[in-house]
Amino acid sequence: MISKIQAVAESKCPKCRTGKMFTGPVYGFRRQKMHEYCPHCGFKFEIEPGYFYAAMYVSYAFSVAQVLTLALVTALITKSESPWLYIGVLFAAIVIFAPFNLRYSRLVLLHFLSPKVTFDPRLYGEREGEAKVKG
Repeated sequence: MISKIQAVAESKCPKCRTGKMFTGPVYGFRRQKMHEYCPHCGFKFEIEPGYFYAAMYVSYAFSVAQVLTLALVTALITKSESPWLYIGVLFAAIVIFAPFNLRYSRLVLLHFLSPKVTFDPRLYGEREGEAKVKG
């Protein structure tokens, strides 16, 4: 059985920790696509209409942490006072981390910040594509 952190890292369903929430890798030439239902257990990821608007707050927290870290690293490495250097580095960071933030903000929201969503060990580890439970 995989841990909650490993399930988040591998983009697994919070209910069964077996089915994938997203198709494809985080970075690629195609747009990220999230399944509506878990391909393994049938759990509906968007619990209610507009549920993933809350993921924007998680994504914002990720962005602030990334931007602050890169600003400090840039300051320590370059010792520059040019605002254009910081604007360029931080803008690039926001664009580069956007796919990561989209995926992992939703995963963190479902796995850690949704009290209604709990792991059911009975659903773990069966064959992919076998939907046992809807809902």
